[in-house]
Amino acid sequence: MAHLHKKIKKGRPYYYIREIARVGGKPKVVNQIYLGSLERMMELAQGSGGRCTKIIAQEFGALYIANLIDKEVGLSTLIDSFIPAGELETGPSLGEYFLYAVLNRMVDPCSKRALPDWFTSTAIQFVRPVEIEALNSQRYWERWSRVKKEDLEKIASDFFKKISALEESKPGCFLFDTTNYYTYMASDTESDLAQRGKNKEGKDWLRQVGVALLVARDNRVPLFYHDYEGNRHDSKVFHGILRQVISAMDTVGATGDLTLVFDKGMNSEDNFAAIDSEERIHFITTYSPSYAEDLVQVKLSHFKPVDTPKNQRLAEKGKEEDRLVAFRTSGEYWGKMRTVVVTFNPRTAAKQRYAFDRKLLELQQILAHLKGKVLSQKPHWTDSEVIEKHYREACEQLHLPKDLYEFAVEKHKRKWTLVFRKNHYRIGKHIERFGKNILVTDHTDWETDEIVSTSLDRYMVEQAFRQSKDDDLVSIIPLRHWTDGKIRCHLFTCVVALVYLRLIELRLMRAGLKLSANAAMEEMHKLHSCLCWRQGEEKPERLLEDPTRLQAQILRAFGYEVVRGHLKEAGA
Repeated sequence: MAHLHKKIKKGRPYYYIREIARVGGKPKVVNQIYLGSLERMMELAQGSGGRCTKIIAQEFGALYIANLIDKEVGLSTLIDSFIPAGELETGPSLGEYFLYAVLNRMVDPCSKRALPDWFTSTAIQFVRPVEIEALNSQRYWERWSRVKKEDLEKIASDFFKKISALEESKPGCFLFDTTNYYTYMASDTESDLAQRGKNKEGKDWLRQVGVALLVARDNRVPLFYHDYEGNRHDSKVFHGILRQVISAMDTVGATGDLTLVFDKGMNSEDNFAAIDSEERIHFITTYSPSYAEDLVQVKLSHFKPVDTPKNQRLAEKGKEEDRLVAFRTSGEYWGKMRTVVVTFNPRTAAKQRYAFDRKLLELQQILAHLKGKVLSQKPHWTDSEVIEKHYREACEQLHLPKDLYEFAVEKHKRKWTLVFRKNHYRIGKHIERFGKNILVTDHTDWETDEIVSTSLDRYMVEQAFRQSKDDDLVSIIPLRHWTDGKIRCHLFTCVVALVYLRLIELRLMRAGLKLSANAAMEEMHKLHSCLCWRQGEEKPERLLEDPTRLQAQILRAFGYEVVRGHLKEAGA
């Protein structure tokens, strides 16, 4: 429903026509038209200066800064230099098809089928003119069918080189991780990439595609990615692309030693043999506590607090008992002596203990249910193998070890019954692992604090993956493409969008604005461009809404400001 909305800016009232509707169960502004001050409203009412007979509000702010970032990179020109237009091709170039898909991923992700309608609702013709009708799913299918895997790898390599030159950082440390993205592709659809495997969203029954990502530690900008089959193990993937990862690190890294940080999923004898053969490359990885019971059992009295920003804040608040602590030793791993650091986080341990107790109670209830089935005396339920199968399945679903309970199907007074009890020794051993993490590195000269802090920064690449799965920005999943070539093109556009969003964060940070990409884009979503048809005039006038203080700061960070409804270079 439309209503008149007043805002006070610098002590003066300004008015808008707003339409609010429920989106996802919450009230949200779906349309906003700027009317101006009381004086301007009086002019409109009296017809002075030409009365507006028609107004259209369009998405502008977020789309505009997304395009500003690309102007510094030139994605479409880069792609077209590798794959020029065909003789009979008309309309947008192949590079432009990629670019407009990237802009959509950065602002309001939708399917290629919905892309023309979405662009129609935006100020794209003011931001970067295009033949909107040509941006349909069929044209995307035709254009992307021309892109070979080898071409895309070369394009991606040159793209990351441009990004590295643009940011001019010399990181000595890089963060590496992998994830997977599910698709609703049918089982009989031919695809090498989309395979069934252990899905990180818990959708193991769906086909999935894996992606590896390398991120610079100093500025958190992605510098390399690789797509792979959804059923391949992380360690095998890592071994297959390690040479490419090192090459990407060499391209932007400092002249000295380089450190690669990854998790235990990448651990294997072959991988560490390959890393050890590289003189400049060092590593920090995690190690499963399941294979190091002696380290897990080290008494907490041997642990010391780590010097991290979070620990400093906890100490200032008088919560020293919640600080992360660490114990350092050494041992032989993968054929060589390595530095080993065991960390303990009391808060994580408390959370894990709470979750464990809840799961253990649920497992006990399942056993009680199975006991009732055995008491029914039906032959099927008196078979100990059947009971054990159900028990094991329950443990897998709850992600619990299978040795926490002891049970047996026994006969008492001619009736079968299920007898079970807790294995307190195994439960105690399992609880000892809570809150503990084991780090292994070949940095024998690094301080413990530095090793722990560097490993903790793996959250940066994990955060990039979370962003890639966000429904509002990037939104890789679910994959809506059904051939390997189109999937690779889609993944590339999403990675580019991820990089551009990080560049926006860096640009704002340099201007003194500590905003996430999500927060910045959400704020700029609210800045509309309005087409106003005045009485007696054929062509509309384009006016921008008065920006909020934060919107004005974001625009100023990119060198622009809004003056009397028009966008101008700041200070011009």
